[in-house]
Amino acid sequence: MPDATKTPWLPPRWFVRLAWSTHRGLYRVTGGRFGLRRAKPDRWGMMRLTTTGRRSAQERSVILGYFDDGPNLVTMAMNGWDTREPAWWLNLQAHPEATVHLSGGQRRVSGRAANGEERARLWERWRELDKDLDGYAARRSGETAVVILEPRADAG
Repeated sequence: MPDATKTPWLPPRWFVRLAWSTHRGLYRVTGGRFGLRRAKPDRWGMMRLTTTGRRSAQERSVILGYFDDGPNLVTMAMNGWDTREPAWWLNLQAHPEATVHLSGGQRRVSGRAANGEERARLWERWRELDKDLDGYAARRSGETAVVILEPRADAG
């Protein structure tokens, strides 16, 4: 098991933000043909989550890593391991209904934080996909939310 006390290296914040912007730009320019990938048993996938802004009520999109947990998608509110909560997570807490775009289509979901044993189980699954997870999480001042995106009952 990796040493949870060792903090892995991260690039400077400006570089992380530039990488996010570039990724979103490539997604837009290619009409969604680049930028998303399906999760596999040994690798997290990439999805595009569209939430409703908590103050603006405008649609806001972000590309996030995820893995499948039955019919649910699981991601983390990590904000590039910055101490602040990501805006998409604050938006999802205010307006839980959202849309997820995957490489094979889209689905309507409702988001919530995992708690207790469920959170521990899902965190352990992330550890299998990212050996440095605990070290990255140690950079944050508080607990990183494990976010579950469940298919909405009204999704058809």
